[in-house]
Amino acid sequence: MKLSARNKMPGTVTAIDKGAVNAMVLIDLGGDTTVTAMITNASVEELGLEVGKTAYAIVKASDVIVGSD
Repeated sequence: MKLSARNKMPGTVTAIDKGAVNAMVLIDLGGDTTVTAMITNASVEELGLEVGKTAYAIVKASDVIVGSD
């Protein structure tokens, strides 16, 4: 898989919560870090996503917001 995005993080799908149109997909990246993505149900099917399967969280953004207390 070749992508222009530099932030490609491998992980394991831990949950898929399907709604009427979209699904919430949780990917465990390790080290107590989980990424949540909202994608279409069709994308879940096309990607063959299942709990326990390896997947990638890919972040492509022109802006990054940084916060501090």
